[in-house]
Amino acid sequence: MRNPAVRMLFFLVLLVPVLLLMPNAQAADFKMGVVDPQSVLEKSKAGKRALDGLKEYVSIRQKLLAKDEEDLRNQEKQLKEQAPKLSDAEKKEKETQFRAKVQDFQKRAQDFNQELQKKQKELVDEYMKKISVATQTVAEKGGVALVVDKGSEQTVKIVIYNKDTIDLTDQVVKEFDRTNK
Repeated sequence: MRNPAVRMLFFLVLLVPVLLLMPNAQAADFKMGVVDPQSVLEKSKAGKRALDGLKEYVSIRQKLLAKDEEDLRNQEKQLKEQAPKLSDAEKKEKETQFRAKVQDFQKRAQDFNQELQKKQKELVDEYMKKISVATQTVAEKGGVALVVDKGSEQTVKIVIYNKDTIDLTDQVVKEFDRTNK
């Protein structure tokens, strides 16, 4: 085997099958999982508490806004009833006051919506960090090399199909509950 071309051919004949088998061996060791963070948030005890707190906050604000809206409707009704009896100047004054109240109500409703969006974002950001930690713990314990966000009907659906055996969501819920009491 002094000929370099023959030696190279011999080397390739031996090396190619080894290289072809190597990825298969690595692929057999490679484990992948999926997790649905939205489900973790909704099914875990800490997540439920946080969502319930957010719902209560929304409910209180909505009741306040509903009461203000009811007051505005009553004032509008009174204004329409009194309009024939009022002078043009008085009517104009009351309409201006009413429009200012409506604008104030709309501003409060808009502020509430912005505040709610901010609170929701903060909640999701905070819990996604915690869910990521729980997911990493579960993955490391199970020898999982890659975990993909499964998504859900409420969020962007990333995974189209997966076997139930690689869904780590329930395990992540348990780990999340264990670490976030």
